[in-house]
Amino acid sequence: MGQQLHLWAIEKVDHKQVLSASRMELERKYAPLLCERLDLGNYVSYTGNKQVPVLRLYRYKEAFAYPFVQEMLRNLSLSEKDFILDPFCGLGTTVFTAGLHRIPSWGVDKLPVAVFVASTLPLLLKMEPGQLREAFEQLQASVESQSPAPVADDVAIMKVAFPPENLLLLRRWKASIERLGSPLREVMMLLLLSILEACSYTSKDGQFLRLRREKPVAHPTEALRRKVQEAERDILFARQLGWHRCWQQPVITLGDARQLPLLPMKGLPNVIITSPPYVNRYDYTRSYSLELCFAFVRNFEELKALRFSVLRSHIEAKVSPDEIPSHPTVVEVLLTLKQRCDRLNNPRIPAMIAGYFVDMERVIQEWARVLAPEARVVMVVDNVRFEGEMLPVDLILCDMAEQAGFGTEAIWVARYKGNSAQQMGRYGRVPVRESILFWRKR
Repeated sequence: MGQQLHLWAIEKVDHKQVLSASRMELERKYAPLLCERLDLGNYVSYTGNKQVPVLRLYRYKEAFAYPFVQEMLRNLSLSEKDFILDPFCGLGTTVFTAGLHRIPSWGVDKLPVAVFVASTLPLLLKMEPGQLREAFEQLQASVESQSPAPVADDVAIMKVAFPPENLLLLRRWKASIERLGSPLREVMMLLLLSILEACSYTSKDGQFLRLRREKPVAHPTEALRRKVQEAERDILFARQLGWHRCWQQPVITLGDARQLPLLPMKGLPNVIITSPPYVNRYDYTRSYSLELCFAFVRNFEELKALRFSVLRSHIEAKVSPDEIPSHPTVVEVLLTLKQRCDRLNNPRIPAMIAGYFVDMERVIQEWARVLAPEARVVMVVDNVRFEGEMLPVDLILCDMAEQAGFGTEAIWVARYKGNSAQQMGRYGRVPVRESILFWRKR
């Protein structure tokens, strides 16, 4: 039914017949594989990185944590003989942790700021204590005389995000940092990007970068000084832990999980540890628009092109009429949401859901193509609820994976998340799973 159904002209379908049947069958099918691992709840988010040197220097709020990856390495008994792939590498927690265990790894991401952060954080392990502080002091002496570096200032948020004097000084700091040699240039640029939010009126909140005019705004030079001091402490801490002596350099690539680049090393990956964007309307090109506009796109047109090229997990995603999810549960949810379209807080939610599962089917098929036989996959995903309709993303992806040649071995529920007050008021309190999926390639 799913393959023949036109998503935007579905009035002829018998809604009563299809409603909930597919979801009930999925829950029955995978119930024996579901178990709670609520002890991992704090580790499937960035919260667990707040105490981890180096990784805590840049707040990438969608990342999972270092202890989570450590637990997965132990659970899978991974060693230097393995080859780990993270096709949605983000902050780079997977490849960073793998590197500290001397396990070869490859991180891929479509967002250039993610690739930069994941590539640059390990450089701190090579820095000598005091090196960043010395570079900062040398740059500070001349920063006020620098011509401001270009940024994508035609993007709307850049016109209102900063006090004018902060934006000017930040651009001068960028120009100063660009004169440094590698790896100081990359590390100092990372620290500069990490303070943009603090020096602005913005906050990364939900699916958008929100303006908070009442928010206290940090002075760029003082904020950067504090960040350099923090980085210096982490360099010393990492050296005390011996991280610089047990390091296996990962490969980080700008690329698309739906069509992975050529393998960068010999052999096939035999493990994936990852978390794709959730189908929750979060637009990474908006959340990280300040960083993107400062260092990775030259103008609004480039930012917009990037927005429409990433995995379609946000409401601005473009979906053509012939892109129809193949899984019947997705179709079931779309049918039900069509009945409630006038209640949806954004009418593009059904298109986002359709685009997301079309994309994730391509992602899973790509994994089946590149992974070694008997390869294992560990993936953190989040279920969602729209207008009372639960979308069991974890079970749908497991079912799609089976069609692509994977077997589901376990589904761990790491935590239960609440619903919005509006949803609870209208439809009651229903827990939403955040799950860890375990697959093996057959």
